[in-house]
Amino acid sequence: MARVSRKPQGVRRSAAARSRSQKARAARKHTSGILDRIMAALPFTEEQWHKFFLTSIIVVGLAIAWTVASYAGVPEMARDELAKSASRSGFEVSKVRVSGVERMNEQLVYERVLAQRDRPMPLVELDDVRASLLELPWVADARVSRQLPDTLKIDIVEREPHAVLRKPNRLMLVDGQGHELEPIAREAAKGKLLIEGPGAQKQVEELGRLLDAAPALKPHIAGAEWVGNRRWNLTFTSGQLLALPEGDAGAPALVKFAQLDGMHRLIGGKPIAVDMRVPDRVYLRCKDGPCPTQLARNGRAE
Repeated sequence: MARVSRKPQGVRRSAAARSRSQKARAARKHTSGILDRIMAALPFTEEQWHKFFLTSIIVVGLAIAWTVASYAGVPEMARDELAKSASRSGFEVSKVRVSGVERMNEQLVYERVLAQRDRPMPLVELDDVRASLLELPWVADARVSRQLPDTLKIDIVEREPHAVLRKPNRLMLVDGQGHELEPIAREAAKGKLLIEGPGAQKQVEELGRLLDAAPALKPHIAGAEWVGNRRWNLTFTSGQLLALPEGDAGAPALVKFAQLDGMHRLIGGKPIAVDMRVPDRVYLRCKDGPCPTQLARNGRAE
């Protein structure tokens, strides 16, 4: 009986493995050759490359260690321990020094800062203290700083009182931008510019620019009423009323009134009301006695 001779399977597998190994070595040699050529082209020595890779490994290791430590709360614990050491050494808030306060109640500033008393200096969040102070109505700006070893320095920039706003239930002192400062008694409000009318608070800054157009009239203006959300009526200290036109025409009309007052002595004179809402005409209303019904804007009576 004839026998068929077969090549063993192990021989074929071994040959295939040797072939793959040879290909892998060839690929590595090719890749290594490319990298060697690239590194040789760069202006670095082999020693510098070793230092670079070693430094990179160390930096990556430190970053991983810091990330793990952060999740474990190590930096916070170290910070707290440092703060406690500083406190034991006398670096804690025991004094608060306030400057810049002239009109507001200084006690309000201390009340906002008292929470920092006996607190270690490194733990005082200066931005948080400043943000708390800016919530006070009178404070336009605040600067907070540490004066080592134990003093917290507060510099206050106050808002400037500008006028009195008449609200439905009280009088309120406001600054030039309409920010409310504090309630004010009727007696204390005498002699201050009184502003009223729905929406007047939002127009305080615009009113300031309007009055700046005729500065000579400012000492004679006692009040301003915002009418119909579009224009101003001004009341003089003499009790007389001036009705101004709306929009951009208000300032030129006020300047013209100042010129007419210089020519005809309107403030303190016979007219109890002056209406300048109509272009090129000034209408006068008098309580008694002769009074021209209107003036042209050039000052001529008609």
